[in-house]
Amino acid sequence: MAKLLGVALMAAFSAMPGVATAQSDKPPPNIVLFIADGLRAAAVTPERAPTFAKLRDTGVNFANSHSVFPTITTTNASAIASGHLIGDTGNFGNVFYTGFPTVAQSNQLVPFIQDNAVLKELNEHNGGNFIAEKSIMAAAREKGYFTAVLGKVGPVGIQDLTQIDGKTTIFFDDDTGKKNGIELRPEVVEMLKKKNLGLETPGRAQRSENPGKTTNFVQQDYYRDIVTKVLLPHAKETGKPFMLVYWSSDPDGTQHSHRDSENQLTPGINGPTSLAAIKVADENLAAIQSTLKELGMEANTNVFVTADHGFSTISKESKTSPSAKLSFEKVPQGQLPPGFLSMDLALAFGMKVYEPSPTGPEVDFKGGKFPRRSSAIVGNDPAKPDIVVGANGGNDLIYFPQANAKTLVPKVVGALLAQDYVSGIFVRDDFGRFPGTLPLSRIGLQGGARTPVPAIVVNFRSYSTGCSDPLFCSATVSDTNLQQGQGHHGSFSRADTKNFMAALGPAFKKGIVDDAPVSNADITPTLEKILGVTLQRVGKLRGRVISEALLGGNPVRPWRLDAVGAPTRIGRRTIVNMQYVGSTPYFTAAGFAGRTNGLKTDSVR
Repeated sequence: MAKLLGVALMAAFSAMPGVATAQSDKPPPNIVLFIADGLRAAAVTPERAPTFAKLRDTGVNFANSHSVFPTITTTNASAIASGHLIGDTGNFGNVFYTGFPTVAQSNQLVPFIQDNAVLKELNEHNGGNFIAEKSIMAAAREKGYFTAVLGKVGPVGIQDLTQIDGKTTIFFDDDTGKKNGIELRPEVVEMLKKKNLGLETPGRAQRSENPGKTTNFVQQDYYRDIVTKVLLPHAKETGKPFMLVYWSSDPDGTQHSHRDSENQLTPGINGPTSLAAIKVADENLAAIQSTLKELGMEANTNVFVTADHGFSTISKESKTSPSAKLSFEKVPQGQLPPGFLSMDLALAFGMKVYEPSPTGPEVDFKGGKFPRRSSAIVGNDPAKPDIVVGANGGNDLIYFPQANAKTLVPKVVGALLAQDYVSGIFVRDDFGRFPGTLPLSRIGLQGGARTPVPAIVVNFRSYSTGCSDPLFCSATVSDTNLQQGQGHHGSFSRADTKNFMAALGPAFKKGIVDDAPVSNADITPTLEKILGVTLQRVGKLRGRVISEALLGGNPVRPWRLDAVGAPTRIGRRTIVNMQYVGSTPYFTAAGFAGRTNGLKTDSVR
């Protein structure tokens, strides 16, 4: 049974007094929110990333940073945009069960939501805004700010989700100028033409065949030029305050797809190609800061840098998985295939596997086929799926759409506990308590979500490959069609939750190290304070104002109390390392003892 201390776990933390806010006798502050997708805190050094390191060391260094779990891109995009945990936003992963066939992706029930057409469908089926909560960018826009967001498709749209018709906020992403692109207003098109910039975003490089060379700089340079040659000068000309969100696809995209160590755990994501991608993102931030200075806007601009999540090298190791004993094309013998969790459940219950749409088709996994994108339906009729699995790399989401859910949940929990690749199981509260597990509510995954809530969330095993800093060389078992040795995230390891976070600007203290826990869900409450706006809340699972980092803010007193599930007969139980500021929770690492990198068990009895 989870430990409790008599506090409401998810009560919102009220703003502390004495913190500097936007003043009427001063010009409104500008905001640059720079997201370096997949940038690990451990990867930032003056040698690898001089711009990130300098901003961290001269501004506020958030040394106890947290990505929200699941440590997935769009999941954290919704937390960054709204200030709410995922139980409220319902953005449970880059893929999750929608409850309806998505037309934009061939009637998939588990679509990849980094797609503007899918985001629009999700909005249409969920009250016009599928994450329910208002974003900080929407509040800034309504206050008269010039607003723009650019970078990776999906998280870009989520920053001002109700405006992805392109009529107010300016959006640039992977699909700008293409079929699913957000339309550019005529005046924006004219600005691009005047600067000889294309109206279509260059394609994102998916991999580099030459170690140390990443061709994604072509796309990154395009976004950089949009910011430095068009958006910031335009903001200067209008005289309006601005809020700019820059979502850098690197280092994430390159870390996923690099080929520096095919089927080898080392160097993994620490090879020359991934390190070059960190440099690309670093140089983009440097260009933005330089332009702010040249335009005389630096002194009134607050720059908040974060990463949506950390990163790990993909492991496909298991000694217990039945599917790993089968043969699959392009999968080394003995390794976990894509979709292994779905196939292992099918084998355990004598069921079939289908691609995740109401018409399938069936996946002949015994004949060497696997689900195309790892997600799958398990059952005997794809139109009436018994089990739906959404594969998100270091974690999988499991749903039970039929009336037999109550019967299946304990059986699936038992099957999961038998696998060596599992490290922590979380079960939706209404299904009851099971030895070895914890309820979803303990990790902020049950709240006011409009989308279907997973019945079970499975965290996968992670471990260090042996370098001096275990978080810098972490490997995670990942349910993905990428190979062992490439990169992924999504797990509850500390390597995936410890993202890079830092801030610099007139609202922030200078040259301090903040050791209190902070998370991506704290960004919007903090920016609310700086901008002098208040977002109406729908859900209750909210971050806090990072008051100790703001001018005039007082120190806070963090405390720790782990959540510990009841043990199984052999003593296995899910543990969550938790920290608090007031009643605001932070989820540091979770899983089974000995199976999660960075999980501390010293306080567990």
